[in-house]
Amino acid sequence: MIGIVDYGMGNLFSVSKALERLNVDSFISDNPAELEKADGILLPGVGSFKDAMHLLHSLKLADFLHSYVESGRPLLGICLGMQLLFQESEENGLTEGLSLLPGQVVRLPEAGDDGTMYKVPHMGWNRLQFVNTSPILTGTEEDFVYFVHSYYVATENRDVILASANYGVEVPAVVGKGNVFGMQFHPEKSSDMGMSLLKNFIELAEGKIS
Repeated sequence: MIGIVDYGMGNLFSVSKALERLNVDSFISDNPAELEKADGILLPGVGSFKDAMHLLHSLKLADFLHSYVESGRPLLGICLGMQLLFQESEENGLTEGLSLLPGQVVRLPEAGDDGTMYKVPHMGWNRLQFVNTSPILTGTEEDFVYFVHSYYVATENRDVILASANYGVEVPAVVGKGNVFGMQFHPEKSSDMGMSLLKNFIELAEGKIS
């Protein structure tokens, strides 16, 4: 059973429908006691980092997510949900994140490393490039996934970058350490590749892969 965290800023319907297509039982809740029963947790998110962290704290979900991860069960952050896993964000003023992974969320530059201009937000399909091996990438090949974001994760710890995409700079697209994972793109909108990655996370939660 997969729990989807409802803190008022996630695209809950599309995520739950994606799990339904995978024939996976799931439930949506903002109640830590209910979410505690899940084999794996999805943390979706769309909007402002600062607002999201305020809501997670006000609903006692930030503390819950820490204790859930400490229990050894898997957590997957999606889009803004991935960014919340890191230490801090500069969006709308510096805001402390969940600090489950090392790194800072910063705005995408409009000029790439080679001087090429890029539109912000980064919106549309972009190709993944695998960086490190991980159970969540099992059975997949580098393919295109769907992004919508204006901020990205900057981290000096390359061990947590599982796959990246190029958008003038290297954008960590799939991240992970231990039982904490994140996807900057929307897997539920990313065709077969996105569904394969979600399936891998489900199988990890179910103990079918490790």
